[in-house]
Amino acid sequence: MRKTTPLALLATGLIALGCGSGAADKASSSSSDDGAKAGTTASDKAGAKAEEKGTTTAKIGQPARDGKFEFTVKSSKCGVAKVGSDPLGQKAQGQFCLFTLNVKNIGKEAQMFDGSSQKAYAADGTEYSADSGAAIYANKNAETFLNDINPGNQVNGVVVFDIPKNVKLTKLELHDSMFSGGVTVALS
Repeated sequence: MRKTTPLALLATGLIALGCGSGAADKASSSSSDDGAKAGTTASDKAGAKAEEKGTTTAKIGQPARDGKFEFTVKSSKCGVAKVGSDPLGQKAQGQFCLFTLNVKNIGKEAQMFDGSSQKAYAADGTEYSADSGAAIYANKNAETFLNDINPGNQVNGVVVFDIPKNVKLTKLELHDSMFSGGVTVALS
């Protein structure tokens, strides 16, 4: 006959409690989910899915919100070969596309705008990342997007993408952080 230690009894008891509570939790969450689903319409579900995926679409000049930020794309300019001054600057591998943004903090605490979290897309779905190095030269005040934006405050600055010369961008996906769902801004 094997002797059972108090530690083994404690572990067995905890495992049993964990298994039992998991089943009870599943049952209670299942019944509450069923109740919530019963009162949800198809349009509510579609709206929730669109919000989760960040598929809300705005146009240039229209405000669009993601998380704590409200973005307004003020203007765009592609076909730029170089940003910055003659002695200091950066040349494009292909062409630079510059997007002037207004970013307003609509949240309740300071948040930093991260240019590297922004994406641009071509018509075929190819994704392009922002060029943070070129953005330093494109922004006259290099600290535009490198400081926290306090609630209610807003900043203007330029987000830069280095894309091939033959590519035309069709949309931007703007994010309040690298983990947010993003908001889409149509460029055409």
